[in-house]
Amino acid sequence: MPVKIPDHLPAKEILNNENIFVMDESRAFHQDIRPLKVIMLNLMPTKETTETQILRLLSNTPLQVEFTLIHPKTHASKNTSQKHLKQFYKTFEEVRHLRFDGMIITGAPVETLNFEDVNYWEELKDIMEWSKVNVTSTLHICWASQAGLYHHFDVPKYLLDEKIFGVFQHQTNVKNVKLFRGFDEVFNAPQSRHTEIRREDIEKHENLEILSESEEAGVYIVGTKDGKQIFVTGHAEYDSETLKWEYDRDINKGMECAIPRNYFPKDDPTNKPYNTWRAHGSLLFSNWLNYYVYQETTYDWVI
Repeated sequence: MPVKIPDHLPAKEILNNENIFVMDESRAFHQDIRPLKVIMLNLMPTKETTETQILRLLSNTPLQVEFTLIHPKTHASKNTSQKHLKQFYKTFEEVRHLRFDGMIITGAPVETLNFEDVNYWEELKDIMEWSKVNVTSTLHICWASQAGLYHHFDVPKYLLDEKIFGVFQHQTNVKNVKLFRGFDEVFNAPQSRHTEIRREDIEKHENLEILSESEEAGVYIVGTKDGKQIFVTGHAEYDSETLKWEYDRDINKGMECAIPRNYFPKDDPTNKPYNTWRAHGSLLFSNWLNYYVYQETTYDWVI
């Protein structure tokens, strides 16, 4: 999928070098088609890295996507320059009068805080309420999946004794789910979190289905039965070395950090990690975009 992005977004050069098709605004202007409009609320501190990871996964289907980036107005970013934010991002107030075909809400490094203690929680609640009316389908990633389940369905999160950290086998729970078309019955996905959601809390809600889980890592993907909300507790978008970067960061800070499980060959951090989740990560995003966004959106929805 050619993804329409701002002409000078740093991710463009990285993706072009990876032979991934992205389209700048100048070229997209000359195509007489109605692109899918996808908005991403980027809550990650390293915003440029997350932009590249998500765009990589949205770029492999034959539709055109117009990509809009927003960030919380009520939070001052310490790791992304104000120049980058001003050039490529909008705030919610600037887009709340619009409709979008799809929305992605990223994770955030705030999972050990109570939701109400996150300084942009009220703004995030406003955005999530808005998405129910103004977005065809919303994909929540990692902490955002817990935040979304808590806000919409009052599903609590629980602090873990030990961080779930590594690459884990997951299985599909429900047959004939469009999100898993082309999936193997067992597939790998990265996890990196200190909290969890539990099956018994999700099963209290008739409108929710546990679509995928792991014996080691617990619930992975939950969806509403109408497909308007998808909650993914892990990180299918991670690069090959993202877990390594997180591990090295924590070790260099003097923190106790277990070696990511099932990641480094022979569990040796000096070995280059293998990527064993790339194909299923790409398929997860392309299936969501095709079956839950494109197939469900009327042509004039955002006009």
